Amino acid sequence: MAAIHKLTVLGIKKSAPGKYSDGGGLWLHKRSDGGAQWFLRVTVHGRRREMGLGPLSQVSLKDARAKAAANRAIVQRGLDPIKEREREKRDATRDIHLLRDIVEDAFESRKADLRGDGKAGRWMSPLQLHVLPKLGKIPVADIDQRDIRDTLAPIWHTKADTARKAMNRLGICLKHAAALGLIVDLQAVEKAKALLGKTRHRPKNVPALSWQEVPTFYQELSDGTITQLALRLLILTAVRSGPLRFLTIDQIEKDVWTIPGEAMKGRRYATADFRVPLSEEALAVIEEATKFERDKYLFPSVRRGVISDATMSRFMERNGMTARPHGFRSSFRTWCAEATDVSRDVAETCLGHVVGSSVERAYRRTDLLEKRRILMKAWSAHCVGKSTPEQLNAAT
Repeated sequence: MAAIHKLTVLGIKKSAPGKYSDGGGLWLHKRSDGGAQWFLRVTVHGRRREMGLGPLSQVSLKDARAKAAANRAIVQRGLDPIKEREREKRDATRDIHLLRDIVEDAFESRKADLRGDGKAGRWMSPLQLHVLPKLGKIPVADIDQRDIRDTLAPIWHTKADTARKAMNRLGICLKHAAALGLIVDLQAVEKAKALLGKTRHRPKNVPALSWQEVPTFYQELSDGTITQLALRLLILTAVRSGPLRFLTIDQIEKDVWTIPGEAMKGRRYATADFRVPLSEEALAVIEEATKFERDKYLFPSVRRGVISDATMSRFMERNGMTARPHGFRSSFRTWCAEATDVSRDVAETCLGHVVGSSVERAYRRTDLLEKRRILMKAWSAHCVGKSTPEQLNAAT
């Protein structure tokens, strides 16, 4: 066996710059600038490896020999001491990379892609409600498919849409952790889906009034309250409740309401605003709502902010209706299909839906405003009970 412990403390102090062997693969490298570094040479799986053991100023000869012996023992077990040291470092620090911290960091990185910078909390809510209570305090490196399966199993069939969102966003967070350099199982989500199987839940459409029933309901909204005015404008414009509830007077110019792009669902990067043509009836509703204006909002709540979607839903529920506010978009779309010959592109654009492929949209740079203006005028006439064949013909 090659000699070991060849160096002495005094000899090290007196030695000139150069590399000195202590035996057993332990070396000291003294530099010309006065610094010195311990390193260990070992052979692992037929390949020579060198690993630093620290500077002489911090690691004594005795400590260097102890470190060398410990790492030689690792080699004798057939392991790479450098990789083992890296693993130990990860294990020692992984507790600071809890899933809840990764989720928060992933959310912050993606806020710009979310509507309203994600302030409504919809991106986070499936994780906050169904994932973080069980997995939030677990190091992200320890999470596997069984953890995910056990966490989402209770809602996998009963709340399938929520479970799907939670699963997909958890996958995004795991990819974010990997991008940070953490060791995670990027296939854990797909494995969990395989363990859970297909969902049995079938999504239900939002209950809606038939388009034939809309005029009767619309004409009953005659009390002039904030809730009823909001419902009237919701029906007349066929927009989603979010943009309507946050409508401000400065968004109206003549007979066009311009909804900011970031308020439109599905417009991921909010690159374009959405123009809504307003019928005479819609303008009359807006004029009546201005008397309630507070902080520029036309539909303020009793306390602060704006009315909620639940406010309109509860009004319809109190009137014994199963239909909900969002359902009026379906009422309008069905009316377009059954009572008019309007093109699909015009009808879908009225709903703010993206129409055509990306190539088609690149060449067709129009929002069909004038055609939509005629169609919305005919819809308004239908709602107030004054629809005529001439208006329907004009709309098509």
